[in-house]
Amino acid sequence: MSEGTGPDGVVRVLLADDDALVRAGLRMILGGHPDLEVVGEARDGVEAVELAGALAADVVLMDIRMPRQDGLAATEVLLRSGSPPAVLVLTTFDTDDSVLTALRIGASGFLLKDTPPDRIVDAVRRVATGEPMLSPSVTAQLIAAVAGGQQPDRAAAARSRLAGLTEREREVALAVGAGRTNAEIGAALYMSVATVKAHVSRVMAKLGVENRVQVAIQVHDAGLG
Repeated sequence: MSEGTGPDGVVRVLLADDDALVRAGLRMILGGHPDLEVVGEARDGVEAVELAGALAADVVLMDIRMPRQDGLAATEVLLRSGSPPAVLVLTTFDTDDSVLTALRIGASGFLLKDTPPDRIVDAVRRVATGEPMLSPSVTAQLIAAVAGGQQPDRAAAARSRLAGLTEREREVALAVGAGRTNAEIGAALYMSVATVKAHVSRVMAKLGVENRVQVAIQVHDAGLG
């Protein structure tokens, strides 16, 4: 997944939503920040996939329910591409089962459409640098979703993967599962942020996942979150 911005240091954002009013609102929210640039708007998943590549988007704000191709299918296509953008899923309800599916696919997190503007801006900046939008409240929703539909084989597989971690890597994985940032993990475990990042990278490699959100899902699948 892409971790960074364009050569000018500006995060290039694509808006994907079939509601023109939602797109206009997001454009207004993001447009007031010099380090963020809305480079395009897509009305459905097909356009989102086409424009993300053509416009070299760093971050895509992706609605779930759209015509022609929904946001989940579009996210899966995007994240299989050679240099995928970070995807932030937009949803109306945080209990939507589609959210968990999106995170399993590899989305960097999700936002409710009534999220305060400053948090939307913060989320875009965070995912552009490779850090997911996974707050404690989001983690609670993940736990509830996993607990409600957990399959024994998936839980066993997650526990097996986590068993391959060192004690320190396991501590880091659990902290990621709790929605903590690198700085918070470093403070709690008495490590530098650089050391935390190195541990997180090793955890992802050992678990066979692409991002921190998927680490959190593995933790929750294993019943450790």
